[in-house]
Amino acid sequence: MPGTVVITGASSGFGEAFALAFGRLGHPLVLGARRTDRLAKVAEAARKAGSPRAIALPLDVRVRESIHKFAVAAELETPEILINNAGGALGRAPVAEVEDDDLVGMIEANLTGLLRMTRELLPGLIRRKKGHVINISSLAAHGVYEGGGVYAPVKHAVRAVSQALRLELSGTDVRVTDVAPGMAETEFSVVRLGSEEKAKSVYAGMRPLTAQDVSDVVVWAATRPPHVNISEVVLTPTDQAGLTKVHRR
Repeated sequence: MPGTVVITGASSGFGEAFALAFGRLGHPLVLGARRTDRLAKVAEAARKAGSPRAIALPLDVRVRESIHKFAVAAELETPEILINNAGGALGRAPVAEVEDDDLVGMIEANLTGLLRMTRELLPGLIRRKKGHVINISSLAAHGVYEGGGVYAPVKHAVRAVSQALRLELSGTDVRVTDVAPGMAETEFSVVRLGSEEKAKSVYAGMRPLTAQDVSDVVVWAATRPPHVNISEVVLTPTDQAGLTKVHRR
């Protein structure tokens, strides 16, 4: 049977797409998110898609105790793949004006939570000498832009964590992949900007990535032969040539 996949931030967007994709491949799943009602529906859909077991558990990656409780339950399922997907951006304020809640929130959700979750589950992967950590960073991990003075640095840090892990895990047979998507139309911009109308304007006149596009890449990386590690993948819409270079019709 395919190994268990643990996915954080699995109630919508990329996380939901990952759950359905790995479910179709017959993987057991442990799914975590704050919105447990939405999460339960994703777990049900994953089971219908083919997952033999899809467990939905509450998880807030900004809270250490929540991570620990989730990880203890996940370890009972003998995880093989950890997808650190939870995170997001809050606002577009410049550094001089960023609200403290947004600043701390982005650091905790994107970086501190990822590190704590990885620390919790990594010993089991190392012990079993079989595992894969997949971190979802961003095209923002490869550059900077105005209004991204917090989000871009934390995504740079996520990429650096992936690079450090590859060095630390050499010889353990545990793989590490960093996936960096460009503009993708999910709930990301709605959360960041506070309204669907503002979010739609982000993608006006261009064709963004979808959650399915990103999921295809993650599944591809995870299904390579054990001796192959896909270290980094950067994927963007054809209409996006750089962080701030977007062709609009």
